[in-house]
Amino acid sequence: MYLELRHLRTIKAIHDAGGLAKAADLLHITQSALSHQMKGLEDQAGVELFVRRTKPLKLSAAGLRMLRAAERILPELEALTEDFRALRAGRSGRLHIAMECHACFDWLFPVLERFRHAWPDIDVDIRAGLAFDALPALMREEVDLVISSDPDGPGGAVFNPLFDYSPTLVASSSNSLAAKEWIEAEDLRDQILITYPVDRGRLDVFSTLLTPARVEPLGMRQVELTAVILMLVASDRGVAVLPDWVLRDVKRQDDYVTRRLTEHGVVKRMYAATREEDATRPFMAHFLRLARTEAVKLQRA
Repeated sequence: MYLELRHLRTIKAIHDAGGLAKAADLLHITQSALSHQMKGLEDQAGVELFVRRTKPLKLSAAGLRMLRAAERILPELEALTEDFRALRAGRSGRLHIAMECHACFDWLFPVLERFRHAWPDIDVDIRAGLAFDALPALMREEVDLVISSDPDGPGGAVFNPLFDYSPTLVASSSNSLAAKEWIEAEDLRDQILITYPVDRGRLDVFSTLLTPARVEPLGMRQVELTAVILMLVASDRGVAVLPDWVLRDVKRQDDYVTRRLTEHGVVKRMYAATREEDATRPFMAHFLRLARTEAVKLQRA
């Protein structure tokens, strides 16, 4: 038995209209063409689908069973067609994000809150477990965007610049570094350094300051949450180097001091890596525009 979509549409139209003339109007065909379709439909099924001696025209038991299938299948196909239409128009899709930046949650959540209102049909998720394998996961299409400060990745990845930031030291106001105007690598040799639990190659304090100077801190303590890092710093259990947007509030608190790295400061850039074919999709372009502005707001707050 070989059924086509037009067969399902035919049986539903006849049931809904209750007669051939009205059903033909619904299908935008002549009554003669509809009668021909009815015969072809019954030939395909091998059974009678209509009780022809009734007015209005009724479906047989076999016809009603086929109608139930049509009522289940046709809406699903219409929904699928609308999904494809929305994908072509850029109204729907998927935005799964991996981050190589613990502190980025501060600005990412406000961005996503604005984004979901503008793009309610986009499936948004944060894939935290892929942080250490983010760029390969991007190329395997397991995620769609990677937040990173390292614009080095596989071919086919586009690193869209978002904003510049300054890695900044934060210490207790009672720490000896409070007397410094700026921080050099040697200043951290006798300090406990509190960091996020990531490879040191991904930490700004190592990549921009300590590793080039071949300086090791007195000790290291890894902490998952920014709030806990700041609590430990305030208790003078160590010092930390965090992006400037994270420190917008502590700069006004007496428990803390913030100091630039090196005399002239250090500036780095945050990127959003996407696959080349996705970079210009409407919802992706909008997300990038939002991301470029939100962190700047936090920096200026």
